[in-house]
Amino acid sequence: MQRGDWHNTKEILSMGHDWVIDEIKKSGLRGRGGAGFPSGLKYSFMPKKSDGRPSYLVINADESEPGTCKDREILRSDPHKLIEGSLCVGFAMRATAAYIYCRGEFYDEVKCIQNAVNEAYEKGFLGKNACGSGYDFDVYVHKGAGAYICGEESALIESLEGK
Repeated sequence: MQRGDWHNTKEILSMGHDWVIDEIKKSGLRGRGGAGFPSGLKYSFMPKKSDGRPSYLVINADESEPGTCKDREILRSDPHKLIEGSLCVGFAMRATAAYIYCRGEFYDEVKCIQNAVNEAYEKGFLGKNACGSGYDFDVYVHKGAGAYICGEESALIESLEGK
């Protein structure tokens, strides 16, 4: 953990679901895919009231677009920022867990992100009562097969489901 990781995370969560989404909208953060869709707007599409089914945040770190080298750097160099961000976004979306889908060939990167996830659990930043917030949130790292089709949203989810 470094450079302000996990600093004031509990306070951020205490501001509420809508506040987190509004801050993301105001930041202008956009997806890193080809469309560059506004992230805050995308997160706001999640239902505010559950129908009883759990909701999940799925993070595509497969880096399947030809010529891209963005995901591996985050996984290697700033894994706690990704995990902390997933907690904040997951909370805002009312998700119960995040699945980080990594390219299967990213052996070192998967090791880095998994070690960071383990550290976050050990420190109480994830799991039951994440960061002392009263919110339960889990993070799972999944190694994919590295197929290009996994860059497509529904195909990635089917891969997570083992299909």
